[in-house]
This record gives sequence, C-alpha cells and structure tokens, in this order.
Amino acid sequence: MQRRNFITLIGGAAAAWPLEARAQPTSAIKRVAVLMGLAETDAEGQARNKAFRSGFQQLGWIENANIQFDYYWDVNSNKRSDELAAVVMSKKVDVIFTNSPAGLAAAKKATRSIPIVFVQFTDPVEDGIVASLAHPGGNITGFASSEHVMSTKWLDLLRELAPRTTRVGFIQHVEHPSWQRYNRIIQEVASSFGFAAFPIGVRDATELEEGINKLSLIPGGSLLILPDTFNTINRKLIIASARQQNLPAVYPLSVFTKDGGLMSYGGDLVDLFKRAALYVDRILRGDKAGELPIQQATKFDLVVNLKTAKALGLDVPPTLLARADEVIE
Repeated sequence: MQRRNFITLIGGAAAAWPLEARAQPTSAIKRVAVLMGLAETDAEGQARNKAFRSGFQQLGWIENANIQFDYYWDVNSNKRSDELAAVVMSKKVDVIFTNSPAGLAAAKKATRSIPIVFVQFTDPVEDGIVASLAHPGGNITGFASSEHVMSTKWLDLLRELAPRTTRVGFIQHVEHPSWQRYNRIIQEVASSFGFAAFPIGVRDATELEEGINKLSLIPGGSLLILPDTFNTINRKLIIASARQQNLPAVYPLSVFTKDGGLMSYGGDLVDLFKRAALYVDRILRGDKAGELPIQQATKFDLVVNLKTAKALGLDVPPTLLARADEVIE
C-alpha cells in the first residue's frame, strides 16, 4: 500500500469512530500546553485555535471544568522555545500540542514522558521526529501537512499560471528542518519545468526582502514560498514585496492568497487542527502517543486571486480556474 493511501486510510478510520464508543471525559481537570508559532493577534492563529478548541467541545470536553489549555504564542525561535519548554515542564501538563518546529524540538528535548502531538510538519520521519509513520514510538505523534514532493506540484502550477517564468526563487528560513531537502529536490527538478532554481534561504525579515529584491533584478523571475511558520508570520511583507517587484508567486497555504497573494495550493491547516483534537482526546483517555499513527492532510485547497493576477498582468487559464476550490475576485 502506498504511503499516502495508508495515511489517508488510517486518518479516515480514526475520524469515523463513533463518539459513544469512547469513554466520557474523566472527572479530573486535564491540562494541555498549546505552543503556537503565530502571534496571539494573528487572525490565522486564532482561526486554527478556534478549530482546535471546537474539536474538544464536540468530544464532550468543557473548558475549565474538565480541561484547561495553557497557551504560549510566538513560539518561533529556538531560544524562546527552550525557555517556554522549561516553563511547560514546571506546570505538570498532561499533553503538549504544537505547530511550531522550534517548539516541537524544544519539547522533544525537554521530555520523553509527556505526550506530544504536533501539526504542520512536512516529513516527521526524515526530520528525525518519529521512527515511522505507522508506529511513531516514544511520546510523539501528530499530523503532517504536506510532503517534500509537493514542490513539484507548486512548480507545475507556477508554470501554468506564469508561463514566462525562467527562474524560480524559493524561500524558507535556513533553520527550518525541511530547508535542505526542499533545496535539494527543487534544484533537481526545476530544469524539467524550464526553470533555473534560485534558493533564498533567510534568517530574518531584512534578508527576506533583500532576497526578493535580488530575484526581481533577473528577467523571468517568479517566487515559490515554502511551508514555514516564519513565512506565514511575514506573509504580508512577502505579498507586498512580490507585488511591488511584479513577481508571480505560489504559496503553500490559502491564508496567503486571501491576504492578497496570487495563488496557493496546500493542506487545510484549520481542518488539521480540529482533527488533532481527537488525538489529544485519545491520549487523555489513556492511549499512548507512540502507538497512534502519523496522519496527513486529506483536504487540499487550490485558491486563485484574480485581482492580484490582473495587477501582475497575468491571464489565468480557464482550465486552472475550473480546478480552483476558491477564486478571489
């Protein structure tokens, strides 16, 4: 059975288990530490948080009655993550939930006993987070939002929407666990799409803007924004810079397109956050994290922003519009 089919099968089976088949929430108040990569003021972070909490409500949990959430926002650097991990350890929580690569690394380093559930990672096996997809082992499980081979899909979409592209600049923080693998794969396959690869590894917003400006000096340049909390945090800067430099861009999440980006294709993270509540629920009821298979996004959205396409002078092919899940006009 192929990897994606296996994960989808497991994910569908887990979601289909009837609520009445599970025991009711225990009387003791359970404590969940939530490490969020985005800022508390970020609307996207709040949308994910709302979905996560609604999942618990549907499973019979009541906040401050039998469950408590301890939120930690802006968990997007190694230093802050290590500091917050120490705080979390002192709280004696029952489960740690995170969508931050830095937060996951810090939590994994801090404990081998407290269960950890993650969301929004590309390949947890290759990144050394778990032993295998079917049997993660240890105290960690979770939900992967994409795979590294997704980069070929993004490149294909870019070629379709911006056929004059000859050079693609791809952006991610250099400390992201997936940077080296994305770099290698894109460099290997870019030529098959007629592109020259232009890696833009960054460490801060200044380098991000400088990298986009440098790409704009080369005729035929376009952007590929890779999955990364850093990129999501800086999405308005990326979108504005791409627009200013007249660069077509493909993004990994719909939030980019809804904020003015040209086109996006990727997993529905709000849906993943809601699904993650089921795994935390099962762990709180006695299941072991290491015995719960890694699941993957099953809902993917293609979103096109016609207003941005018009501003860039691009004609969106009717075949692409017909495939889009959402068209912003």
